[in-house]
Amino acid sequence: MGNLVSLSKARKSKAKAAKEQTADENRAKFGRTKAEKQRDQSIADLAARRLDAMKRESD
Repeated sequence: MGNLVSLSKARKSKAKAAKEQTADENRAKFGRTKAEKQRDQSIADLAARRLDAMKRESD
């Protein structure tokens, strides 16, 4: 005879594994370090300043 397995525990462990996998995917997709965020912000600020400097003023 095989091992007895509680179906509710098996279902819960399967759901927990799925949540962990989703969490790992989200960490890879959205997780960035503070330095990376600051670098991207500084690049965006520089681009905005350059764009403002090239605007013509009309009377």
